[in-house]
Amino acid sequence: MSFWQEFNARLRALGLALGVHGLMAALVVLGTMNWEPFRKPQNLGLTIEAVIVDTTEIKKQRDAAKQAAEMEDRRRQRNEELERQKQREQEQQKQREKDAAEKRQRELEEQKKRDAQDRLQKLRMERERKLEDERLKQQRELDQITAEREAAERNRKIEEERLKQIEARKDKELLEQQRLQREAAVQRQADQEAREFRAGQVAQLSDKYQAAIQQFVTQNWLRPPTAQPGLRCTLKIVQIPGGEVISAAISGQCNGDEATRRSILAAVERGGALPYRGFEDAFAREIDFIFIYDGD
Repeated sequence: MSFWQEFNARLRALGLALGVHGLMAALVVLGTMNWEPFRKPQNLGLTIEAVIVDTTEIKKQRDAAKQAAEMEDRRRQRNEELERQKQREQEQQKQREKDAAEKRQRELEEQKKRDAQDRLQKLRMERERKLEDERLKQQRELDQITAEREAAERNRKIEEERLKQIEARKDKELLEQQRLQREAAVQRQADQEAREFRAGQVAQLSDKYQAAIQQFVTQNWLRPPTAQPGLRCTLKIVQIPGGEVISAAISGQCNGDEATRRSILAAVERGGALPYRGFEDAFAREIDFIFIYDGD
């Protein structure tokens, strides 16, 4: 049975008990009144019997009401006990949460203390390491100074010995140097004369080489109608030994139009290879060539 069903049953029992009590009181009042003109003697026994029966029913209803009241009281007590139990559980939960919070706070403080101790330990170790590094650095510097002094002393002794040896060889070397200088002067004079002679030959060969290239390009040149006498174009030609042309380009001043420039470059590349045999001494991988056209 649910709470509301039980409550409704008790409420009905209580109402019934109250009704019975009210009926009983009414009967008592009616019994004390003087109803002789209307009462019949033969019905007295029946009336008394009815009153007795109603009293028993009233007792039953009173007992039922009392039981309902007791059940209601027990329900109320259970509810109060449940409420107190709930409050106790809430207080216990709050206490547990408080204890947990205090425990976390203590653990946090202990962790902070440990962290502070670790930082202090690290600082101490770092300071000791720096002191040790500084000591080792000073020791290394001292060892280096000592080694440098010892090396300087050895070098001084070696230098003294070397100076003595130099002094011992000085006169001999001076005579030998003078002899070599005389021979070198003679050789320089001979080399200068040979260079001048070869330079003259190379200059003549270069002039011939430029003329040969001019003739070669002119022979391969297909003169466009726009080319005019007095043409001057400077070209940069790259070649390999043997005279094979790798590339050619206008690299300086050129008073010809675009068609004339293309025709000159085509004449250089069309020939396949520039003059080479007999001009080996004047050959250069890159040459600046001035193409000249003064008319037929």
